[in-house]
Amino acid sequence: MNTVLPDIPRLYTALAEWLACIVYILPLKKHLKLRGLLLFSVVFLLIQSVFLLLTKELPIYFWIPCMITAIAMMFLFIYASCDISAQEAGYFSVRAFVAAEFVASLEWQVHVFIWQGAAVPLWQEALLLILIYGGFFLIIWLLERQHIPEERRLVIRQRELWSTVFIGAAVFGISNLSFVNMQTPFSGQYAQEILNIRTLVDLGGFAILYAYHIQLNDLRVRHELKAVQNILQHQYSQYQQSKESIELINFKYHDLKNQIIAVRAEEDADKRNAYLKKMEDEIKHFEAQNKTGNHVLDTLLASKNMYCIKHGITLTCVADGSLLNGIDVIDICTIFGNALDNAIEYEQRMEEAEKRLIHVSVFAQKGFTMIRFENYFEGELELNGDLPKTTKPDTFDHGYGLKSIRYAVEKYGGVVNVSQQDNWFELKVLIPLKQINN
Repeated sequence: MNTVLPDIPRLYTALAEWLACIVYILPLKKHLKLRGLLLFSVVFLLIQSVFLLLTKELPIYFWIPCMITAIAMMFLFIYASCDISAQEAGYFSVRAFVAAEFVASLEWQVHVFIWQGAAVPLWQEALLLILIYGGFFLIIWLLERQHIPEERRLVIRQRELWSTVFIGAAVFGISNLSFVNMQTPFSGQYAQEILNIRTLVDLGGFAILYAYHIQLNDLRVRHELKAVQNILQHQYSQYQQSKESIELINFKYHDLKNQIIAVRAEEDADKRNAYLKKMEDEIKHFEAQNKTGNHVLDTLLASKNMYCIKHGITLTCVADGSLLNGIDVIDICTIFGNALDNAIEYEQRMEEAEKRLIHVSVFAQKGFTMIRFENYFEGELELNGDLPKTTKPDTFDHGYGLKSIRYAVEKYGGVVNVSQQDNWFELKVLIPLKQINN
């Protein structure tokens, strides 16, 4: 490395890397509590500082391994502090490293420009460090927090991680090339020129990664909206099919009742009466018995109840459907269809039939319409933001059912809440009555 040009002090580099990690940890969902996070942060700063100081005098061929180790330490800091996947931690580690390189390079370039290698009073040096580090890391934090989803985590796939790693490696290599070898077409020959190259390349790299991050967010939002729209359409299509099927079943039901009456009139044997009574009771399961006051809700409940009967699930309902008459048909299908599908999917996993229980209620409460779904639940409820984590292996393409419910409810100024009460999972929807009526 060029010994003529004064390089960034190792403690400055350690501080920049530490602050960059903090900037990216703050907007994410934390794994550690506040006290644990503060203690872990101090320990990481000490370890990072000691490591960089101890490796200062190593030969040039140890430079790259030392930088990889420093990034690995940043990865461990972010991964241990936040409730995110390893791929997400790797993605933010690369971005934090490039941000640290940029701010550290900028501060040192200003330092060299002002004092030109002369002795500097400690308070002036510290003041410049605080101003540049504090100002630029604050700006980076303000920029980054705008593009973190409400659940405070991203779904980073492998190809997106490797794209970020490639960009970060290219930026680091080009920005520091002059410090390794001045005899290349991309190296500077003079001190100020070399500092300019490093700062500008790091700035460009940070801007590229930031733009890539915004693009990933836009793609994620488009994917989510498309998935939610597909769910809305699917639930509405299910409602239309169920409506036709149930109308046909009700028609057949009335026909069979008339046939049973005729058979009873012809023969009065006890066994035949018992048989016919049993047949009548079984057929009643397939009648649209839910008369809630809302024909859309009646159809959905009848359809889901038929499925539950087939799979040994007990579905009960106490609902005043008239409270939903101001809600759009598609929104009713979205709320009830997705909530019941999720509950049914979970209850089908229960081995004991007596535990396969689902209850639905709709009622008015203090100027609000309360919609409550309850199903028997074993285990601990894990949340991703304010919604449960999807149990599907592919988190990128699943978990949109509850999000679609929330989108539908928010149209009417309502809120969605999930909780666990003993062995019951509860999904509550609260919508102002005046919003429904309007």
